[in-house]
Amino acid sequence: MQPVDTSVSNNPILEVAHESTHSEHPDNRLFGFVVFLLSESVIFLSFFAAYIVYKTTSLNWLPNGVTGLEIREPAINTVILVSSSFTSYIAEKFLHKKQLWGFRAFWLLTIAMGSYFLYGQAVEWSGLAFGFGDGVFGGSFYLLTGFHGLHVLTGVLLQLIMLVRSFFPDNYAKGEFGVESTSLFWHFVDVIWIALFTLIYMWQ
Repeated sequence: MQPVDTSVSNNPILEVAHESTHSEHPDNRLFGFVVFLLSESVIFLSFFAAYIVYKTTSLNWLPNGVTGLEIREPAINTVILVSSSFTSYIAEKFLHKKQLWGFRAFWLLTIAMGSYFLYGQAVEWSGLAFGFGDGVFGGSFYLLTGFHGLHVLTGVLLQLIMLVRSFFPDNYAKGEFGVESTSLFWHFVDVIWIALFTLIYMWQ
């Protein structure tokens, strides 16, 4: 007498049930990305806390010959960067409606605004009268603005990848996780910059 084979591969009913069980697993990628952003927030908060401690305890905070930071151009860059969060949001709305040309236009505008922010930061750095090694303030300034600038550059590169992918046929048939996570990262970068701008430029 032959034994009965009850394996999933030989039982159509069990095979369908097995496949449906796997297909019902929730997609936790966005949750995992949020956890990643929270870990990044801890790093920035640690830097902010160190900056506050150094500023309130250092006897000679500013380098010799430096009386403060110019605020006009950084403020303009701040307005541009923060506004880019709104263009990113509008681009997402177009994508939800499957209007790819609207998505590409506002997404490209977001990329341009982020790139302008990086350019403005480079121009500011080139005109500063102090360097990374000029005291605690010099090191803290370049560390904070440079680390944030690295995140802005990462966000711009991710946006470029998403823009290129929008030209692939049926690229968003399985969801819009790439665009959603990139946009979320961009909002995070903007919020961090608001805190950083307040801490470094407005609190002088």
